[in-house]
Amino acid sequence: MSTNRINRINEDIRAVLAELLPRVKDPRVNQGMLSITRVDTTGDLRWCKVFVSVLGEADLKQLKRGLKSAAPWLRRELSHSLTLRYTPELIFETDDSIAHGAHIAKLLSELDVGEKPDGDGETNEDA
Repeated sequence: MSTNRINRINEDIRAVLAELLPRVKDPRVNQGMLSITRVDTTGDLRWCKVFVSVLGEADLKQLKRGLKSAAPWLRRELSHSLTLRYTPELIFETDDSIAHGAHIAKLLSELDVGEKPDGDGETNEDA
Protein backbone atom coordinates (compact mmCIF):
# COMPACT_ATOMS: atom_id res chain seq x y z
CA MET A 1 0.00 0.00 0.00
CA SER A 2 1.39 3.41 -0.87
CA THR A 3 2.64 5.68 1.87
CA ASN A 4 0.53 8.56 0.54
CA ARG A 5 -2.60 6.52 1.12
CA ILE A 6 -1.49 5.55 4.62
CA ASN A 7 -0.72 9.21 5.37
CA ARG A 8 -4.21 10.23 4.22
CA ILE A 9 -5.77 7.45 6.31
CA ASN A 10 -3.71 8.56 9.33
CA GLU A 11 -4.96 12.14 8.94
CA ASP A 12 -8.56 10.98 8.52
CA ILE A 13 -8.35 8.80 11.63
CA ARG A 14 -6.77 11.65 13.59
CA ALA A 15 -9.51 14.08 12.54
CA VAL A 16 -12.36 11.69 13.39
CA LEU A 17 -10.85 10.72 16.74
CA ALA A 18 -10.30 14.40 17.59
CA GLU A 19 -14.04 14.92 17.12
CA LEU A 20 -14.97 11.77 19.08
CA LEU A 21 -12.71 12.15 22.15
CA PRO A 22 -14.69 15.03 23.72
CA ARG A 23 -17.82 12.85 23.50
CA VAL A 24 -16.31 10.04 25.60
CA LYS A 25 -18.23 9.91 28.87
CA ASP A 26 -15.48 8.29 30.93
CA PRO A 27 -14.24 10.84 33.52
CA ARG A 28 -10.73 9.36 33.29
CA VAL A 29 -10.53 10.63 29.70
CA ASN A 30 -11.95 14.10 30.38
CA GLN A 31 -9.09 15.39 32.49
CA GLY A 32 -7.10 18.31 31.13
CA MET A 33 -6.89 19.43 27.52
CA LEU A 34 -6.54 16.30 25.39
CA SER A 35 -5.13 16.39 21.85
CA ILE A 36 -4.03 13.81 19.33
CA THR A 37 -0.50 14.55 18.20
CA ARG A 38 0.09 11.70 15.76
CA VAL A 39 -1.49 8.55 14.36
CA ASP A 40 0.49 5.63 12.91
CA THR A 41 -1.45 2.92 11.08
CA THR A 42 0.10 -0.30 9.88
CA GLY A 43 0.08 -1.04 6.15
CA ASP A 44 -2.52 -3.80 6.49
CA LEU A 45 -4.86 -1.46 8.47
CA ARG A 46 -5.05 -3.90 11.39
CA TRP A 47 -3.44 -1.73 14.08
CA CYS A 48 -3.38 1.98 14.72
CA LYS A 49 -1.16 3.61 17.34
CA VAL A 50 -2.66 6.91 18.53
CA PHE A 51 -0.36 9.34 20.33
CA VAL A 52 -2.29 11.49 22.79
CA SER A 53 -0.97 14.51 24.64
CA VAL A 54 -2.65 16.07 27.64
CA LEU A 55 -1.99 19.58 28.84
CA GLY A 56 -2.74 20.29 32.47
CA GLU A 57 -2.95 18.15 35.54
CA ALA A 58 -3.80 14.57 34.62
CA ASP A 59 -3.11 11.09 35.91
CA LEU A 60 -1.57 9.47 32.82
CA LYS A 61 -2.11 5.93 34.08
CA GLN A 62 -5.83 6.55 34.60
CA LEU A 63 -6.02 8.35 31.24
CA LYS A 64 -4.56 5.34 29.43
CA ARG A 65 -6.98 3.02 31.24
CA GLY A 66 -9.90 5.23 30.27
CA LEU A 67 -8.80 5.38 26.64
CA LYS A 68 -8.32 1.62 26.57
CA SER A 69 -11.83 1.06 27.89
CA ALA A 70 -13.26 3.56 25.37
CA ALA A 71 -11.33 2.01 22.44
CA PRO A 72 -14.11 -0.37 21.28
CA TRP A 73 -16.65 2.47 21.15
CA LEU A 74 -14.15 4.73 19.37
CA ARG A 75 -13.38 1.95 16.88
CA ARG A 76 -17.07 1.40 16.15
CA GLU A 77 -17.66 5.13 15.63
CA LEU A 78 -14.56 5.27 13.47
CA SER A 79 -15.93 2.47 11.28
CA HIS A 80 -19.16 4.46 10.79
CA SER A 81 -17.24 7.59 9.78
CA LEU A 82 -14.58 6.11 7.49
CA THR A 83 -14.89 3.63 4.67
CA LEU A 84 -11.97 1.26 5.12
CA ARG A 85 -11.59 -2.42 4.41
CA TYR A 86 -10.60 -2.99 8.03
CA THR A 87 -11.14 -0.69 10.97
CA PRO A 88 -7.89 -0.86 12.90
CA GLU A 89 -7.55 -1.77 16.54
CA LEU A 90 -6.65 1.37 18.50
CA ILE A 91 -3.60 1.45 20.75
CA PHE A 92 -3.19 4.64 22.78
CA GLU A 93 0.21 5.98 23.80
CA THR A 94 0.87 9.13 25.81
CA ASP A 95 3.00 11.82 24.20
CA ASP A 96 4.48 14.67 26.21
CA SER A 97 5.64 16.74 23.24
CA ILE A 98 3.14 19.58 23.81
CA ALA A 99 4.02 19.90 27.50
CA HIS A 100 7.71 19.69 26.64
CA GLY A 101 7.31 22.43 24.01
CA ALA A 102 5.42 24.64 26.47
CA HIS A 103 8.20 24.13 29.03
CA ILE A 104 10.88 25.11 26.49
CA ALA A 105 8.88 28.17 25.43
CA LYS A 106 8.60 29.20 29.09
CA LEU A 107 12.35 28.80 29.59
CA LEU A 108 13.10 30.83 26.47
CA SER A 109 10.77 33.62 27.54
CA GLU A 110 12.49 33.79 30.94
CA LEU A 111 15.94 34.31 29.42
CA ASP A 112 17.42 37.73 30.10
CA VAL A 113 18.74 38.80 26.73
CA GLY A 114 20.65 42.06 27.15
CA GLU A 115 23.05 44.06 25.05
CA LYS A 116 26.00 42.18 23.59
CA PRO A 117 29.29 43.56 24.97
CA ASP A 118 32.17 44.57 22.65
CA GLY A 119 35.63 43.12 22.98
CA ASP A 120 36.65 45.93 25.39
CA GLY A 121 33.83 45.21 27.84
CA GLU A 122 31.58 48.11 26.78
CA THR A 123 28.14 47.53 25.35
CA ASN A 124 27.61 48.26 21.69
CA GLU A 125 24.43 50.30 21.56
CA ASP A 126 25.06 51.89 18.13
CA ALA A 127 25.18 48.61 16.24
